[in-house]
Amino acid sequence: MKHYKQYINGQFVDSKATEVIEILNPCTEEVLSTISTGTVEDANNALEAAQAAQPVWEALPAIQRAAFLHKMADVIRENRVFLAETLSKEQAKVIGLAQVEIDVTADYFDYNAGWARRIEGEIIQSDRAKEHIYLHKVPIGVAVGICPWNFPFFVMARKVAASLITGNTCVIKPSSEAPNTIMEFADFIQNIDLPKGVLNFVCGSGRTVGNALSKSPITGIISLTGSVGAGQKIIEAAAENITKVSLELGGKAPAIVCADANLELAVNAVVSSKVIFSGQVCNCAERVYVEDSIYDEFVEKLTKKMSEVTVEDALTGVNADMSSLVSKSQIDKISEMVEFAKKEGAEVLVGGKRPEKFSKGYFYEPTLLTNCTQNMQVVQEEVFGPVLPVMKFTTLDEAIALANDCQYGLTSSIFSENYNNIMHATNSLQFGETYVNREHFEAIQGFHAGWKKSGVGGADGKHGMEEYLHTRVVYAKYY
Repeated sequence: MKHYKQYINGQFVDSKATEVIEILNPCTEEVLSTISTGTVEDANNALEAAQAAQPVWEALPAIQRAAFLHKMADVIRENRVFLAETLSKEQAKVIGLAQVEIDVTADYFDYNAGWARRIEGEIIQSDRAKEHIYLHKVPIGVAVGICPWNFPFFVMARKVAASLITGNTCVIKPSSEAPNTIMEFADFIQNIDLPKGVLNFVCGSGRTVGNALSKSPITGIISLTGSVGAGQKIIEAAAENITKVSLELGGKAPAIVCADANLELAVNAVVSSKVIFSGQVCNCAERVYVEDSIYDEFVEKLTKKMSEVTVEDALTGVNADMSSLVSKSQIDKISEMVEFAKKEGAEVLVGGKRPEKFSKGYFYEPTLLTNCTQNMQVVQEEVFGPVLPVMKFTTLDEAIALANDCQYGLTSSIFSENYNNIMHATNSLQFGETYVNREHFEAIQGFHAGWKKSGVGGADGKHGMEEYLHTRVVYAKYY
């Protein structure tokens, strides 16, 4: 059985902690590996290594920093099959989706490397004669990235690629539930001649390692992808030094289906947006509002499509749509939410229980709920599983109001063939992202950012890269 150590200052080191964390295969409940439980000392050592390496890394021309990102992309592609299988095993991600995550992660490093020649400043007209006002973009210093368990490898790249290309050094804390793929990557980058201390990985709990990384005066920016509760704790810890935060938190994405929508397209997109990674994605469709004149027809089609979703072992079920949930706590939470929804009056049309064919694992059937109301827990709170409540609306304004009646503001969608409907919705929905006539899944060149309790700041594209830069202004007088 493999045991992963901390990766600090260019080498794997043992933690002084005697405790280890067991990483399970969610499909079989078998132990895959163990990792050292990081300590405050480990976190501080990683930060100090990153701090020492940062001035030299910043001094490298950006195009030379980009070359290292290209090397990271290359090493990922060279080990694509192994990394995808590792990812699939540690988090029950169907192998096809795991391969996509590995491939897009490599693309993400290449994409961010492309910013090397495009990080720009500004020259602003002064009110004074013989003076120029310059805006410069400069690195923040040491970036900390705290990764989730649902897309651990890709989100790691989101934080690493953007921080390194902009001249920052980085400390990453992988999720304690899915660290294996990231730590294998740490092993691979030993062969690309990356300067020591530029990139460090410290495993451990959020309470210990995450808190130490967030409270340190060395840390210049903290980027977290996780729950609202985790984000609130990061803000509290960061407040000690007024450290910049970039937070991508929970979501409760609405999908609005208008009477003029292409129903086949809408059904396929909604189901795709619900069952990807068993619904454990922050931008998954979490509730559907259907115009009353097409409600019965849409629900009939949606019921058929949800009934056809296949659930198998993540690694061996090559054509499966979804697999196990990531942990026992996940399935317990989702089961409780469905049972509570039933008590509140919801009707289960599909699923609503654990499939009988699996004796091990944390499997849950794709579940469709009707007879739901806006104030139900399952409509207001993030499920983060394959459970979809459906409701009616009469007017688009009503649907938009219902969609906005939520503490979250990450993603949303509308299905309509009417230009006015689309423009009205995209200008009125209170969400950082809106998808029109397609599934919920963002592009690396876009901007993935939540409003309200879904987060602060964002990732991807030009604006995500600029999260890792300070702006310096220079008033240059000449004579």
